[in-house]
Amino acid sequence: MNKKQTSSFEGQSYAKASVQRKYKDSMFRILFKEKDNLLSLYNALNQTAYTDLGMLEITTLENAIYMNYKNDISFVFDYELMLYEHQSTVNPNMPFRDLIYVTKVLQTITKDENLYGQTLIKLPTPRFVVFYNGTNEQPKQQILKLSDAFQKKHEFPELELCVTVYNINWGNNQELMDACRTLREYAQYVEQVRIYAKELPFNEAVEKAVDYCIKNGILSDFLSKNRAEAIEVSIFEYDEEKHMKSEREWAYKNGHEKGLEEGEQRLIKLHQLLLSAGRNDDLLHAINDKDYREQLYREYNL
Repeated sequence: MNKKQTSSFEGQSYAKASVQRKYKDSMFRILFKEKDNLLSLYNALNQTAYTDLGMLEITTLENAIYMNYKNDISFVFDYELMLYEHQSTVNPNMPFRDLIYVTKVLQTITKDENLYGQTLIKLPTPRFVVFYNGTNEQPKQQILKLSDAFQKKHEFPELELCVTVYNINWGNNQELMDACRTLREYAQYVEQVRIYAKELPFNEAVEKAVDYCIKNGILSDFLSKNRAEAIEVSIFEYDEEKHMKSEREWAYKNGHEKGLEEGEQRLIKLHQLLLSAGRNDDLLHAINDKDYREQLYREYNL
């Protein structure tokens, strides 16, 4: 295998395109969009001996086919298509979301191939990982499966997609943390913010945590160079998580759990119908446009 792997795969070229970002990067994504940090994380997960930074050629697949993923990091390396997602809430629909995402990726990769020919088209092997650091208790690791959503269960489902969720809160998955210094120090930073936030307004807690980490060699270079941005995105993430939590609490207190579940099933059904009809552009549009989604609900009598 050519260790200097580029963004082409078995003669195929990965499409690249730029999109205007309409979201604020998370601290996690800012850290791990840097090549050396990302390679360290990849190696920590895969227990490889690769340390040559030049071996990792990251594509911009997430930009070419952006699908409302706020914090994802996608790249192709060593014949694998990796999707890393950072979340503060474990989402049981991640396998289905990743199915939609990876379908678009593979369609882009094979757009110039003859799918009806007799030659087998080689594809990079997809792998899906979520890094969880929310405040709710979660196991150190868990596997989310697409088949868990199937209404009729089979012992051997003919379509499956598995997402591995790692709890990266401080004190969890120590072996992984030890293998990736940036991940370990990111977990320490988040923990320090939460400690100070118990006694101080959140913006003050973030500033104090940044000072503490710089002084104690925790993400010190990054925080020293990017102090203002780190504080801004930390406050943004906190406000976003707080808003989502208040929305869930409101729904719970007002007895809307059943309605939310029905709405989620309605959305899943729409996605399945659009996907089976090959209406991928409509699917992307529906994810981001509530009014268009309602129009499709009426079209399919959902």
